[in-house]
Amino acid sequence: MATAPPTRQVSSEKVPLVRERSLVPVGMATILPEATRYVRHLESELLQGFYRAGYDEIILPTFEYLDVLAPGLEPRLAENSYKIIDRTTGRILLLRPDVTAQIARTVAMGMVGARLPLRLSYRATVFRYEPEHVGRDRELFQVGAELIGVDDPAADCEMITLMIESLRQIGLQSIKVSLGHVGFFKGLLVCAGLTPEGRKRAEEAAARKDLPRLEEILLQERVSKRSAHRILSALELCGTAEVFVKGRTLAKGEAPLLQALDRLEHVYHVLCASGFKDLLLLDLGEFRGFDYYDGVVFDVFSDGIEVELGGGGRYNHLIGRFGRDLPSTGFGLNVDSLFRSLNLSGAMKPLESKILVIGPGHMSHELVSLAQELRQSGLRVLQRSIAAAAQDLPRLAADIGRESDGSTIIVLGTDTSHADRVLLLERTEPQRVGNTRRTPPFQSRTVPKQDLVHTLRRGPERAS
Repeated sequence: MATAPPTRQVSSEKVPLVRERSLVPVGMATILPEATRYVRHLESELLQGFYRAGYDEIILPTFEYLDVLAPGLEPRLAENSYKIIDRTTGRILLLRPDVTAQIARTVAMGMVGARLPLRLSYRATVFRYEPEHVGRDRELFQVGAELIGVDDPAADCEMITLMIESLRQIGLQSIKVSLGHVGFFKGLLVCAGLTPEGRKRAEEAAARKDLPRLEEILLQERVSKRSAHRILSALELCGTAEVFVKGRTLAKGEAPLLQALDRLEHVYHVLCASGFKDLLLLDLGEFRGFDYYDGVVFDVFSDGIEVELGGGGRYNHLIGRFGRDLPSTGFGLNVDSLFRSLNLSGAMKPLESKILVIGPGHMSHELVSLAQELRQSGLRVLQRSIAAAAQDLPRLAADIGRESDGSTIIVLGTDTSHADRVLLLERTEPQRVGNTRRTPPFQSRTVPKQDLVHTLRRGPERAS
């Protein structure tokens, strides 16, 4: 069933003399009830999958002190955070701009006695200022997982496998995972002799795949033509296993570059052996865009969605910025992008339909008792009392069901001689014979009350 994606208030493209005031801040989300059900279900499915894999959920504060979290944030991200003054202390607070930095701070400062490795998952909203003309959201719904305290290829594979299996679990099959190692590209920049500031600007250009800007930076840094060729070639080096051969040629025996390729190749072959070969794309210019990544990194994409669904990678030195050096890896998924991809591909799983329990006013006690019993069995039930004679109840109940999009209606009071039975109206798909609809919108049958839960679980009977 196609469902409208979460709606976001976007400013008008018109330029009137006085700009119209938006009801919702630009880039912030308003998710209406039907879409909210899908979004929450999607988040819950992902978190349940993480939990089954041994990842425990952590709930993090929406606000952080800037001076405390700043060591884990790159300057540009800290600058683009939303900030307010804490009325109690006078210190600067910022709305959560990045979950990974928060987890790093929490593990280093608040989970000192925890047994390693730590497997944590989260559901959180992050807030980042983006210029209005860029068109990016400023409020992002994320679900993710982090593996802390282990540094080996098996841990890298565990995270990527968990991400792929989680996406498959929610119904996404047509995905591609871009796999790289930031140590390779960073190593090329070091070998080329760029200044620390030059390396930073080159990394930012690489993260955006901005080749003209990267060429300009290399010229400004007076990098030799040979080194510049290696760097630019690496940024375009994508494909499958042949990438490693070309990468080793570019490495020219440099130990840090070869170590990065060895680690990436190990992870790649393990994932291929696990049945994921067709999903993988090697990219030696993969550069996530956060400066704390320092090892194997990955992004995941889906057909029809221009932006990545999410991604992550290894950040062995981020927690150390908060005083406790622990190797770590993790990933985050953009729930909005997942929702849109599922909706576009038609893979959105149908949610549990609501059941209506309807009866005359004089049977309010029986109506409430039955609705409570069905809810206790795990069903989603709405109840409604109406003023109607017994013979009119089925027709009025069907009208109410159509208006409320109910799939199943339980009607009390239609047969006063059999109080132990109820009338069940079940929505059916219209069937055509020629141009004529032959199947009514609802099929009706009577069911004993004691069999009601079993009958509802089994589903509607098919019309013959």
